[in-house]
Amino acid sequence: MKRGSGKRPGKIVGGVIFALILLFLISESFYTIREEEQAVVCTFGSPKAVTTSGLHFKIPIVQTARKVNTTIQGFSIGFSSTGNGDEAMMITSDYNFLHVDFYAEYRVTDPVKALYASQNPEEILKNIAQNCIRTTIGSYSVDSVLTTGKNEIQANIKQMITDKLSIYDIGIQLVNITIQDAEPPTEAVSIAFKEVETAKQGKETSVNNANKYRNEQIPSAQAQVDRILQEAEASRQERINEANGQVARFNAIYEEYVHYPEVTKKRMFYEAMEEVLPGLRVVIQNGENETTTMLPLESFVWDETQDASPAEPEEGDN
Repeated sequence: MKRGSGKRPGKIVGGVIFALILLFLISESFYTIREEEQAVVCTFGSPKAVTTSGLHFKIPIVQTARKVNTTIQGFSIGFSSTGNGDEAMMITSDYNFLHVDFYAEYRVTDPVKALYASQNPEEILKNIAQNCIRTTIGSYSVDSVLTTGKNEIQANIKQMITDKLSIYDIGIQLVNITIQDAEPPTEAVSIAFKEVETAKQGKETSVNNANKYRNEQIPSAQAQVDRILQEAEASRQERINEANGQVARFNAIYEEYVHYPEVTKKRMFYEAMEEVLPGLRVVIQNGENETTTMLPLESFVWDETQDASPAEPEEGDN
């Protein structure tokens, strides 16, 4: 009895240990990958990426699985990220100092390289970004950094970082980098820059108003030009028609003159006299310039209302 009773506790302990080992092996044989993750399974030091989500099996002890977050992540670069101004302090091409804060977004594109190509890929990305930011900011004026050149600066920095990441090949990709804030280092300088910006906005407003006035006046002026051109064209056409009429009349008179020269000359003379004589006045003076008599020429013109045939001269009148 004693020998049998002594073996039972040992069997129980052994069974419990075996069960724990079996439970451990089972728990280490499966792992779950969520939608926003990928895993790297390492077998005897050889890593392999697992990209499909769900429940997966691995050999306990022989294989290890490390999960990597593949969603977009980010970090700040500048004053807000460290609490001191040294990281954010930058100098522009025109030798002005500025505090510039950036925010970088990235994601893991190759989990194997992200885990094994470098010890801390995010820190490497941050160092690359700081270098590219300072290089780019140093090639722009302070006005460009504060106002109009932000989009171009961001695009150049992003391209520079992307080129360097392709060289280092650490398994991460820059998604975007933006300027969070940019301001002068002191309050007095900040106020001066704001006044300059206000003046620029006033200038732009004046230019816009001038362009608006110009755009309003140009159609009116163009309408006047069109009207003047139309009037000139109408006058030109009228003069041309008048000249053509005179040419046709002259040609007709000339044709008539060629056939009947004497009759034509007399007719033209009479027509000319009909136009000239009604407006003619006759002034008669005596020899001593004492009296002056003005007689209208109409009295010498034959009155058409009178009898067309003159009276017959009496006999004896010569």
